[in-house]
Amino acid sequence: MAENGTMGTIKIANEVVAIIASLAASEVEGVASMGGGVGGSIAEMLGQKKGVRVETGDEECTVDLTVIVEYGSSIPVVAENIQKNVKEAIESMTGLTAVEINIHVQGVHFPREDKKELVNEDEEM
Repeated sequence: MAENGTMGTIKIANEVVAIIASLAASEVEGVASMGGGVGGSIAEMLGQKKGVRVETGDEECTVDLTVIVEYGSSIPVVAENIQKNVKEAIESMTGLTAVEINIHVQGVHFPREDKKELVNEDEEM
């Protein structure tokens, strides 16, 4: 975002918007983690937020988020809640209009504790 005020220009880097989007998405119930895979690891080494891609213009932005959802959560509900939370956070903190927030569900997280309990129960039988 570049805004010309009476005192100068304000520019918000894509990385700042990506951090806001990542934190806002992580707050949503049902989100296990941000995705990204191997490409995400490379992006993180380059200073980009894992599972987040942002493109900004002068007054608007688009965001692509890759997430892993908790098993048992409704994927459409979680995705819609992510979109709402991310849009609100970006718009209130930066003044940019979030025109698109695309959610890519990369996987489902199964709690490990449940698996251990199931294995232990099977061993007792």
